[in-house]
Amino acid sequence: MSNTESKVSFWSNFHGPNMGYIEEQYERFQEDENAVDASMKELFEKHGAPVESERPAAESSGGNVPSAQDVSKIAAALKLVEAIRRDGHLSADIYAVGGFDRPDTELLEPETYGISKEDLEQLPAEWIWPEANVKLNNAWQAIETLKERYAGTLSFEYEHVHNERERSWLKERIESGSYSVNLSTEERKQLLYRLIEVENFEQFLGKTFVAQKRFSIEGMDAMVPMLDKIVQSAAVDHIQHVMLGMAHRGRLNVLAHVLGKPYEKIFSEFNHSPEKELMPSEGSQGINYGWTGDVKYHFGAKREVKNGDDSHATRVTLSHNPSHLEFVNPVVQGFTRAAQDYREERGNSVIDEDAALGVLIHGDAAFIGEGIVAETLNLSDLEGYRSGGTVHIIANNLVGFTTNRKDGRSTRYASDLAKGFEIPIMHVNADDPEACLSAIALAYEYRQTFHKDVLIDLVGYRRYGHNEIDEPRATQPRLYSEIDEHPTIANVYGENLLNQGVIQDGELDEYKEKATSNLRDIYNSMKEEETYEPDVQGRPQGVERSLEEFETVVDLDRLKTLNKQMLERPEGFNGFKKLEKILNKRENMLEEGNKVDWATAEALAFASILEEGQPIRVTGQDTERGTFAHRHMVLHDVETGETYCPLHGIEQAKASFDIFNSPLSEAGVLGFEYGYSVHSQETLVVWEAQFGDFANAGQVIFDQFVSSGRAKWNEQSNMVFLLPHGYEGQGPEHSSARLERFLQMSAENNWTVANVTSAAQYFHLLRRQSAISCKEEERPLVLMTPKSLLRNQRVASEAKEFTDSGFHPLVRQPGLTKTKKKDKSKVKTLLLGSGKIMVDIEDRTEQEESSFETIDAVRVEQIYPFPDQKLKEIMKEYPNLKELVWVQEEPQNMGSWYFVEGILYNLLEEGQIHRYVGRPHRASPSVGEPNIHKTEQNRIIKEALQISKGGNSQ
Repeated sequence: MSNTESKVSFWSNFHGPNMGYIEEQYERFQEDENAVDASMKELFEKHGAPVESERPAAESSGGNVPSAQDVSKIAAALKLVEAIRRDGHLSADIYAVGGFDRPDTELLEPETYGISKEDLEQLPAEWIWPEANVKLNNAWQAIETLKERYAGTLSFEYEHVHNERERSWLKERIESGSYSVNLSTEERKQLLYRLIEVENFEQFLGKTFVAQKRFSIEGMDAMVPMLDKIVQSAAVDHIQHVMLGMAHRGRLNVLAHVLGKPYEKIFSEFNHSPEKELMPSEGSQGINYGWTGDVKYHFGAKREVKNGDDSHATRVTLSHNPSHLEFVNPVVQGFTRAAQDYREERGNSVIDEDAALGVLIHGDAAFIGEGIVAETLNLSDLEGYRSGGTVHIIANNLVGFTTNRKDGRSTRYASDLAKGFEIPIMHVNADDPEACLSAIALAYEYRQTFHKDVLIDLVGYRRYGHNEIDEPRATQPRLYSEIDEHPTIANVYGENLLNQGVIQDGELDEYKEKATSNLRDIYNSMKEEETYEPDVQGRPQGVERSLEEFETVVDLDRLKTLNKQMLERPEGFNGFKKLEKILNKRENMLEEGNKVDWATAEALAFASILEEGQPIRVTGQDTERGTFAHRHMVLHDVETGETYCPLHGIEQAKASFDIFNSPLSEAGVLGFEYGYSVHSQETLVVWEAQFGDFANAGQVIFDQFVSSGRAKWNEQSNMVFLLPHGYEGQGPEHSSARLERFLQMSAENNWTVANVTSAAQYFHLLRRQSAISCKEEERPLVLMTPKSLLRNQRVASEAKEFTDSGFHPLVRQPGLTKTKKKDKSKVKTLLLGSGKIMVDIEDRTEQEESSFETIDAVRVEQIYPFPDQKLKEIMKEYPNLKELVWVQEEPQNMGSWYFVEGILYNLLEEGQIHRYVGRPHRASPSVGEPNIHKTEQNRIIKEALQISKGGNSQ
């Protein structure tokens, strides 16, 4: 049938005054599509302009000619259809328990629209639902069928999705029911047995390890077969990686049944049980963690899954996750993007969104309550962070620890946050496992079709308290009185199958006994060992080793070639003339007599790393240009707006270089970059804070992942953190990167913390990070970077500093003697400090006439691991040394002082002392008035350079 014939077919139902009314409405629609009722708008969008048939009215409708009243009823019926599609979820059967406080709604009742059941029975079904894929006798049957599809145990929200193609796709799938899984008899039995395995595992743990935390999945058992389904679908489609992230609710069950972690291993991790010390039996799978370990419900795991005889394997990874619930979200997104990026050629990396799939399981209270969720969702369609769509599942147990829904969120649903990101939402009753499988099937198909995020609100319950020890009836008595009377999902589904004749009497009990006996046999076969005092495991040898052995120098001719190539531009590229003039000054920086500034040193380090075949990824707020307009790694054509990255012009580069401006996010982006660095250890991943203190907003990522991830989980990262730090009178927020916090977390060679004062030192640190990638010595680098010093010639370095020697943890302070050689026997005070304050001291000493015979100074460029042995050797050069003086800009309770104080004390010989010069203890990192800052800074420098034994630094 042609489009014209189709239009005639529909509009032929209307004649005379009715057609006049329709035509009048269409004229209004043409002027303003929103000027007519939504139901009329839908008619015109679907059927086009009204076309009246030339046939007599009686023939055109078989005698069923709509009157003016009929038109009104059709419009009312269309409003009802629209309400079902939009608001069907409000009356859907999605609550297994606890639906008692949901609001009443009349939106789905015909009477609300001035129409009755009888009226609908008199209207043809095709008038209100022409796309129906089942035979319907009238509009009432159409309404009832649509309610089944929008307001059953699975319901939908997608009106907030503005892309018409996506909306039409979702509407077609939902209303046709084509997404629904149709299980065979055998598959339904398998699903039942899976649910029994899930349930019996929890019950066995509860009975065997009494009063131990396990954060049971009971009440949302269907999550396991849902994850099974999506993993199987990914394996069929040859997706290489499925990346999972979740909090601890149900984690042990997911580890056992989705990741294949052996029951023996899980039982052994309950080894402080009073019954016996449990050890995995011979041949069971070993899973290695870090040397300090973690509680059992924080660990992740990996597993490879094959699709039948297919040689292709899909690797399933469950990320380790601390109790900070949702903070694993961006980490998993970073895993996923790292698995999708192809980085083996120069230029930008190339993303294959079908190479990896992210799946995130959220708590209902945490999803809406934790800001990190919104930060992560915002990454989903950004160039530097998109990962082809994530499948989100809210494990909705109706309670946040002990907090009721009405106290935990201002929205109707926990999932409402997703609406702002136009993410389709499905609400599904966790007691209907087949509906749950249908939901995950549709979610996966949507993700694969549109490569966008999609969310399933799995509405279940929590059978026990938060951790099986809590008593929930004290805070949720009404809910738990209902839960106490409610059968488990295995029993609910089993009874359904029994009633349908899928299983026979006694078969359900047989399944339960089989699952229980399997667990019992495994447990009884485990070895009993004599109880022993557990000991901390030893750290890997590479962690213990120093990084001095790694070569970082680069030949001068090679540096010059790289520098020249970075100054070339594509043909026809129209750069910003003022900027190009500045950049062209870099051309001769490596020539004799000239010096290389900080930004050029960084570019040369990156270029040489790319030439050696290591990919680089750099992100942060305004990082392409650099907060302080120093980097300019992305240039903009002033006429076309097109961009060009000078590092993409390195002809001999053997790997990709990515640099992205990040959204205004710290925790989300930090987590993403950390995840990227863990999955792709061969990539040098760099995150730069706009100002160093912005790292404050990502403190959970630093605390729980970066600083301790290797010790807890053996999760290696080589990530670089650039944190602008230095006191220049800009006030409390833009002075300190909170160096003290990173030093407080420094232990077991978990990272390197540095505050360097030359471009060459920065160059060598970056190249050293590159050199340790994928090695046992690998560790993150936390670097206090300069602001005002970026263009200070005292920080610039001569070419020989890049070509002749590597990184120096300690550097002799220049400018403290006016003679060619200092008489070290006269030195009584050795001044120590790091970063900008030491450059300020260098400036002052040049202005002074004094030769500072009794003072010498050393810059501590690497604060952790502290180079104490090297400092000890330097101290021996001064036979009459009386004191070590630590000078810093930061208040005494901040900065490095409390970290180095004990180290310096242990280096002192008899008769020597150590003391502090700097700001006093303060609550705020710095003053807010520039003139006061200058006064304080001058006082610190003066005191440092006019030191006498003892003295009051306050």
